Amino acid sequence: MHEECLICGAPLVYLTQDEEMECALCHRRERSKTRCQKGHYVCNTCHTRGLDQLVALCRREESRNPWTILEHLMAQPFCHMHGPEHHTMVGAALLTAYHNAGGALDLEQALPEMLRRGSQVPGGACGFWGACGAGISAGMYVSIATGATPLAGEPWGLANGMTSQALARIGAVGGPRCCKRNAHLAIQAAVDFTRANLGVDLEGDAAPCTHFPENNQCLRDRCPFYPREGRRPKVAFLCVHNACRSQMAEALGRKYLAPYCDCYSAGTEVKDRINPDAVRLMKQVHGIDMEKDQYPKLLSALPPVDLVITMGCDVACPATPATARQDWGLEDPTGQGDEVFLQVMDQIQTKVLALKETVLALGTTAP
Repeated sequence: MHEECLICGAPLVYLTQDEEMECALCHRRERSKTRCQKGHYVCNTCHTRGLDQLVALCRREESRNPWTILEHLMAQPFCHMHGPEHHTMVGAALLTAYHNAGGALDLEQALPEMLRRGSQVPGGACGFWGACGAGISAGMYVSIATGATPLAGEPWGLANGMTSQALARIGAVGGPRCCKRNAHLAIQAAVDFTRANLGVDLEGDAAPCTHFPENNQCLRDRCPFYPREGRRPKVAFLCVHNACRSQMAEALGRKYLAPYCDCYSAGTEVKDRINPDAVRLMKQVHGIDMEKDQYPKLLSALPPVDLVITMGCDVACPATPATARQDWGLEDPTGQGDEVFLQVMDQIQTKVLALKETVLALGTTAP
């Protein structure tokens, strides 16, 4: 069943100017840009009725996986395919997972505060404000976790940085909106951000989406969470210049993972050629001529990918959407001797070989 209007199921209409409307449930009159084709309007308060159960639900959660917690919340009657309830649920799932993973947080105070803040972000903010409420919710999570205020120093910067990274992930996929997809992208950005900036590891990756049959605007293959069972996953190895580590990872991925997935590499900026020491040693040790069909590429050259692996560049993580992400934390051997190059090459080979089970879980079938 495709869910649109909560009253009659008709498709929603988004206007460019506010009009006075009457809520079909509580009969409150207010100005809005959203109604269905038959004229029904449901206010944010009625749309999120029952959301106050969220606090009790999160208190019972023991998981450190925010995606698992979020899916439990999405299964509740108060959650619809789209709607402003996601603006609270994202932050609540993150706060709960952060607390369960050992983060310094008073969850009893944090969850009601998240409910108050998230409920103030209206439906349609993604299009009308240019800021998806799920991304804002991830910023609220960091704000609450760090005690940020408008006069704070580092916490203020962290909260705004979190929001910007979440919105970058969401914007990189493009529209039309999907509250499920955007919620998962916001959490994905928050898991990476929490590890890098708050020193807490949250568990798990997002599972393939089960909500797409309800969404008239589903992007399908363009969505990083669309089910890919029986299809070959795509893996992208990323670093800054796409000239050394990511190129070696792509080459070794093509060698060892060819039956299971397609491998690519790219960078946030590129050199004019692959590192000649990497080319020489890969040919010497593995018999692979990387210059035959590999070259430095920008992120924009990538197709939609399922797994993103960053090499560990000590820079902001690229906003490349994917179902799963890893960071390998590898030393850059550029400008160093062969011994360092060979050590990094061995580390890449070991990690590539360990990827088989990960890519199988993303939806491919064994040969």
